[in-house]
Amino acid sequence: MVTKTPAARNTLRVLKLLASRKSPTPAAMIATLLQLPRSSVYQLLTEMVDQGFAIHYPKEQAYGLGLSAFELSSAYTRQEPLARLGAPLVAQLVDQVGECAHLAVLHGADVLYIVEERAKSRPSLVTDVGVRLPSHLTASGRAILSKLPKSQVRALYPRASDFISRGSNEATISDYASLRRELLLAEERGYAIEQGDVTADFHSLAIAILDSSNWPVAALAVTFLADSSGAAERERHEKILGPLRETAHLLSERFHGRR
Repeated sequence: MVTKTPAARNTLRVLKLLASRKSPTPAAMIATLLQLPRSSVYQLLTEMVDQGFAIHYPKEQAYGLGLSAFELSSAYTRQEPLARLGAPLVAQLVDQVGECAHLAVLHGADVLYIVEERAKSRPSLVTDVGVRLPSHLTASGRAILSKLPKSQVRALYPRASDFISRGSNEATISDYASLRRELLLAEERGYAIEQGDVTADFHSLAIAILDSSNWPVAALAVTFLADSSGAAERERHEKILGPLRETAHLLSERFHGRR
């Protein structure tokens, strides 16, 4: 005989509800939407916060997804569908632009690279499959963060010490204010830029991959050796952005099952 576990079922219902909403949700609203007793909802949320699956925002008196939930999502996306669907498209993009390209997912406050395709005769990069880097330092991370609610980004970077640099490079983003400015620029442009924060003399352009709820599940990026000429660099950006946008759009459609 199968024993029913309403607490477990209701916990999953709360998680699904939080995942479907773009901003933190008050416990009273969660109880109303799920038709659950408020006392039960508070008990579930307390345990979810303790385990890292939910975050409580005292100022708003509301709850959002926690880092453990993001890690579960990243674990899923980096295993089968996204990596399997992304690999041939990333290879196709490399053939088009003649530069290295990769696909990454958010893993806590880091990005985790799940697909990496090297271009012929191009220098090797640090962004190999399985490598994790601080998301604020990478174009991929900035593209994903620019699509997250402000409260979620703030939860990922609660302290000044979270803004670490890589090696001897002086990072262009060293605090939360500079991160917000960069994310706003990425949102306005529709793509993120990283210039030498990960590896000196290398630049990257990245676009977020969105699911059917417009939630960022990954980012597609191209990395290339920078040109000393500003005009030549802008021209290169334009040549890369067209194929990058097309590939990101195609990957989103395939992830949604439309093509």
